Amino acid sequence: MAESERGRARLVAVCVVHGLRPDAGTVGVTAIDKRPVSGPVRIGPYGVYADVQADRKHHGGLDKALYAYAQEDAVFWAGELGRELPPGFFGENLRTEGLDVNAARVGEVWRIGARVEVEVTMPRTPCQTFARWVGGDDERGWVKRFSDERRLGPYLRVLSGGRVQSGDEIVVVSRPEGAPTILDVYRGP
Repeated sequence: MAESERGRARLVAVCVVHGLRPDAGTVGVTAIDKRPVSGPVRIGPYGVYADVQADRKHHGGLDKALYAYAQEDAVFWAGELGRELPPGFFGENLRTEGLDVNAARVGEVWRIGARVEVEVTMPRTPCQTFARWVGGDDERGWVKRFSDERRLGPYLRVLSGGRVQSGDEIVVVSRPEGAPTILDVYRGP
């Protein structure tokens, strides 16, 4: 029986930018093309070592150092879109399993592996770059559709850095009583 089947949350993959791609947005390029890396990867205050954010106004920084997305939500979207959606497809740095990331409370702290600790800061707000990445004209209304499903995933602040890798356990260390979930604070597109 797999760890996640016993109720334990784990890290499925750690993803970094594969390459910058041309984009019709104001920046002209996007770093949404994330792919899994193998072995231990360093996590610091600004996220995964060797990752890039092309639009730092809307991505990255201390409060958006990492983006987590659940394997369970990726499986849902794979069924909806009729194709495989590998780790990194949603532009996420961390693909998780066995953890309801959309029920995470703002201020919640997770420990990943032996020593990395991260804090949930806010939900992802889908954008047109994401819509173009998913399928352009083939997926009209993607931003609204993604928002309406409320399978957003959270941004994370790094509290304690270190190394993580695929298979590492994720433990919710603290969950602030009464704090809103990321879906409670989401305002939509």
